[in-house]
Amino acid sequence: MSYLEILQSFQLSVWQWLAIGFAVFLLGLSKSGIKGIGIIIVVILAFVFGEKASTGVLLPMLIAADIFAVIYYFKHVKWDIIKKLIPWMIVGVLVGVWVGNDISELVFKRMMAIIIMVSVLIMFYTERRASPKVPTSKWFGIIMGFLAGFTTMIGNLAGPISNIYFLAMRFPKNQFIGTAAWLFFIINVFKLPFHILVWKTVTTETLVLNSVLIPMVIVGFFVGARIVRLISNTHYRRFVFLVTALGGLIMLFR
Repeated sequence: MSYLEILQSFQLSVWQWLAIGFAVFLLGLSKSGIKGIGIIIVVILAFVFGEKASTGVLLPMLIAADIFAVIYYFKHVKWDIIKKLIPWMIVGVLVGVWVGNDISELVFKRMMAIIIMVSVLIMFYTERRASPKVPTSKWFGIIMGFLAGFTTMIGNLAGPISNIYFLAMRFPKNQFIGTAAWLFFIINVFKLPFHILVWKTVTTETLVLNSVLIPMVIVGFFVGARIVRLISNTHYRRFVFLVTALGGLIMLFR
């Protein structure tokens, strides 16, 4: 099969190509630090490819965007947080591989919607408290790490969970972005073999599609990086919360 024939095999309409292009542009924006819009990306790709299949289409582009993010924000990483969360995220990924391999598309979709809305409610609660204190409980890190790992494997939906964690920890904007960038670069690379060998959602065909779309991811990343520099820490927190809530509502009622 030639390169062009592989792309034609997806049988995508012009509107679907435009929707996918917009989604991967948003992906670049998201990885540059404009958090919360990741849910909108997941919703668009799920519309086009289906809930489970879309996770494999998205993952290689996430990794490509992660590479730019870890390079761009390499000075703003809290390694102690990464060491705390990664082991429990790995456990969550492994549980997600097992659960997600055997459930129907309908259950998969409902699970994604429930995860998002619960995340939004928790974010709303933490923001309304407006407490300057950060959580110090070991269990908070364990639960957030596990849920982030599980949700990123089930539907690349760890964004709301990680947003809750980093907002609760009161991280400044650049530490928020830089730490999240390294965290998800590591975990997305860890997920890749499961998508290839177990779920079989990453294939030669999806990688060919990715190669066409990645330039738009790069454009989105650098546009987003310029925007992030203009946003204050206070406005950044509000933006993350509102966009995450909007994405959750879209997923729930679509």
